[in-house]
Amino acid sequence: MIGSQFSVILVVSLVASEARALTLADCTRTTHVSHGGQADHMDLGDGRVMWRDWWSQEGTATTFVLMDCASGEMLSARAAEENMGHRTAFDRTDDVWDVLNRHQSGARVFATFERIAADLKNIARDVTITMRMDETCACAAAYPALRGDKTEFMLAG
Repeated sequence: MIGSQFSVILVVSLVASEARALTLADCTRTTHVSHGGQADHMDLGDGRVMWRDWWSQEGTATTFVLMDCASGEMLSARAAEENMGHRTAFDRTDDVWDVLNRHQSGARVFATFERIAADLKNIARDVTITMRMDETCACAAAYPALRGDKTEFMLAG
């Protein structure tokens, strides 16, 4: 009897550990050996997430990324960079945050990626809107049910 109870407990424990849900904290990681990564992941509600890409090798850069988990639409904007090729250094992180916060605090119907990009155009660099066909870490953590046909995100371990 004791042996069968132990077996049941062991199986339940193994299943529970395999089913541990991915969290936004799990998404903070180095993606390019020692000099690039993702941090500051946030759930913005209504199927949207945001994070910061960083780079630090011979130069530094910070890019903010907004993602619509259902559609795969992604907006990215470089907020700061220094010593990244022939471009002049700049840091408009606070101004980019102001734009993102203003759009986040208003009605979502008006916070389209096109409107956000237009507001960022004269503040940030490399403002782009693209479509992703793969699930991002932040979407897998915050909105796994919105994956649809996108390739499932798998956290490399």
